[in-house]
Amino acid sequence: MDTENRPVLTGLVALVGVAVAIGLLGGLAVLVGVKATGIGESTEASDEPSTSATFRLPRPSETSTETTPEETAEPSPGAEPTSEAPATGISLSASQQSVSPMQQIDLTGTYQGGEGAILQVQRMESGAWSDFPVTMSVSGGTFATYVQTSRTGPNKFRVVDTDSDVVSNEVTVTVG
Repeated sequence: MDTENRPVLTGLVALVGVAVAIGLLGGLAVLVGVKATGIGESTEASDEPSTSATFRLPRPSETSTETTPEETAEPSPGAEPTSEAPATGISLSASQQSVSPMQQIDLTGTYQGGEGAILQVQRMESGAWSDFPVTMSVSGGTFATYVQTSRTGPNKFRVVDTDSDVVSNEVTVTVG
């Protein structure tokens, strides 16, 4: 074939050859990178926690409300039992009593007879309860979630059943 008489065809053949060579080199670089980083080594599900998880809820566990010696005495008449869980209904507890701003506050509790209920977290703001942008569902009579806030000082939280308006006890966590 006379390449001097067909310069366009020669240019196209050279261009295709260069594109194939670049594609092969790029594919080889990706393959080496995948092998080096270990991406895609296993596609099997595992019960072991993964370091790439981005969302984790605390596991519900039996918790006890931490009390000070003053709280173990009989309550005086007229005292508000705000930190005491109701005998029936929703029982709420916070794992932390004080945290830094935007640190995770774990909220867990029980709601016997509330299977499948959706609970709305609320926070006391300016003397009134406001919905906090967190909800959760009850499973096996328990629930768990976490909240984060940058509002410093004492923060009071409670949860409310969105269907029946049953309200939990309130818990106070100091932020700051």
